[in-house]
Amino acid sequence: MKTYTLLATLLIFIGMKAQTDKTIEIWNDEIPNSQKSNSEEKWDQSEWGTLWVTHVQKPTIEVFLPTPRTATGTGVLICPGGGYAGLAYDWEGTDIAKWLNSKGIAAFVLKYRLPSDASVKTTYKAPLQDAQRAMRYIKSNKDQFHLKDGQIGVMGFSAGGHVASTLGTLYNKEVYTPKDSIDNISAKPDFLALIYPVISMQQGVTHQGSKDQLLGKNPSKIVTDEFSNELNVNTETSPTFLIHSTDDGAVPVQNSLRFYQALIANKVPAAMHIFPTGGHGYGLGLENKATQQWTSLFETWITELYQ
Repeated sequence: MKTYTLLATLLIFIGMKAQTDKTIEIWNDEIPNSQKSNSEEKWDQSEWGTLWVTHVQKPTIEVFLPTPRTATGTGVLICPGGGYAGLAYDWEGTDIAKWLNSKGIAAFVLKYRLPSDASVKTTYKAPLQDAQRAMRYIKSNKDQFHLKDGQIGVMGFSAGGHVASTLGTLYNKEVYTPKDSIDNISAKPDFLALIYPVISMQQGVTHQGSKDQLLGKNPSKIVTDEFSNELNVNTETSPTFLIHSTDDGAVPVQNSLRFYQALIANKVPAAMHIFPTGGHGYGLGLENKATQQWTSLFETWITELYQ
């Protein structure tokens, strides 16, 4: 009898996991802005010991839901970084999702297409297309994910911060032809959390590697300005949380500073924390006394936003 009960409990648990934590392809059939190629998606262990994804062929969201007892109704679309050349999928994706779950927040890790892959036609459209579609998908299934209206935001790290801030400022830009009823939903995130983000494509401020991957070696001024997200902030931009380090040698702190200044100029609620040290790419920040504070700072901010 005990064996039967244990087996039944296990099957129920497995069934619950199948309904919650799963990977979902965000495009049902044809992926916009794509073409046939010999490119193959790769999952490798990077030299830094992180899971490194390249040549993304099928954009997905991996779903992580907190237990119903702790769920707050808030959801976050997570955009891992990687300089638009790859995705630090666990370091700035699934690890973040598990931490958010511990705070009662649902998380959705976006595996977005990388702009320079041979399967992509127009480089700079692909990440925004995937981010818009992912946000619309999450909103369209908010009841299934136990999310509340007005509490579904985006979080991005490094180049993923550029994806997130692009979604946050160009959410209503038509970058693909609507495919189904999901695309009738606004792609606007209800809040932005940008962690050591690439914001600008302007010379001397941008992360050059991200810019080269996204826009190419010699982009026009029009395209450069269009994807310099500090120039796209307006009064409709959602509340924003920013983290950066003064000694970031990869993505200059001016990226966050410029975005913050634009938010303030447009009277958008914003919080920014700049640490004196920490460098770049620290994920949850556990290896540095300064940067390990950012998660508790975010928790306080998001709690106050929806209290």
